[in-house]
Amino acid sequence: MIYKFLILSDEVDLFYREIEINSDATFLEFNNAILDSVKYSKDQLTSFFNCAEGWEMKEEITLMEMDTNSETDSYVMDKTYIDEFVQDEGDRMLFMFDILSERSFFIELKEVLPGELDKPRCTLAQGTAPKQLTAEDEFLTNPTSSVGFSGEDFYGDEDFDMDELDAEGFMDMGPEDLY
Repeated sequence: MIYKFLILSDEVDLFYREIEINSDATFLEFNNAILDSVKYSKDQLTSFFNCAEGWEMKEEITLMEMDTNSETDSYVMDKTYIDEFVQDEGDRMLFMFDILSERSFFIELKEVLPGELDKPRCTLAQGTAPKQLTAEDEFLTNPTSSVGFSGEDFYGDEDFDMDELDAEGFMDMGPEDLY
């Protein structure tokens, strides 16, 4: 069977993607199809969440094995098949593409079609996807990137002088400097 999914974002008006994929494909294949359709890099952690009708998150399917409680089932994308969680039109999932800021795409199974595909395909693309990472996320995942903080500017003052700090990193102040 072929699943036709609609993917939406609450961050960008008129953004959507439609992806067709085999029902027995892995979540890793679906992950890659989504990332390719929005031109995101594949170097960030992502997760799928199976959702109830009101978008309440249930089971998580992670990109890599996480150290989880043995009492909780753990699902990994490359070993979990889409049809294990999605069977009926209207079934919903979230695809969290920015774990640090908890930013997601909303996914709904729109149609189940007979047949089989050679590989997943994006059949409809409208609008520009939101940025993959926020500036804060980019700084945390790549502290050498230039997101507004560099060198002495990091301290918030262009006139900051590192020589004013003592060995412990505190300003050398006397009682006269307190008032």
